[in-house]
Amino acid sequence: MIVKLAEGTLKTKFGEFKEVLYYDGQKESIAFMMGEIENEEDVLCRVHSSCIFGHYFNSIECDCQEQMDISQELIQKAGKGIIILLEQEGKGNGHFALLNSVKHKREGVKQADAYQAVGFEADARNFNSAAKILKDLNVKSIRMLTGNVNKIKTLTQFGIEVSGIQDVIL
Repeated sequence: MIVKLAEGTLKTKFGEFKEVLYYDGQKESIAFMMGEIENEEDVLCRVHSSCIFGHYFNSIECDCQEQMDISQELIQKAGKGIIILLEQEGKGNGHFALLNSVKHKREGVKQADAYQAVGFEADARNFNSAAKILKDLNVKSIRMLTGNVNKIKTLTQFGIEVSGIQDVIL
């Protein structure tokens, strides 16, 4: 299930984006778009999870905000694209898991392993809502802005055509 709740526009340093708020019965997700994407092919698409440290507190230990900025800049240059923001803090484990995993990450442990060290899944995210949103927006094919194969796998399982991949990790 995916339900469209509201729409609006937002002016950013990368131009004006249209925002569509969705609800899947448990969490809200946001589709953030520039240009015409309906019935379009090869639309740049970033599926992005929320990150309190990076987005609100400007953490230098996290590259989430940089990935968001790069994605918005690429979309601005292309004149069209979509970012789907999912409420999945801490790779879907929540902020409690993220906060508890920090000491392990600072010791050089990879983030996924740091979550497991404190008793959580390496990656508990689910990208089903993103696929449903893309279906609702009637995008023919996307060029993913990601290095995460699980995002691509989920979207293709839901019938989303991924025509290319560009990693935005610095």
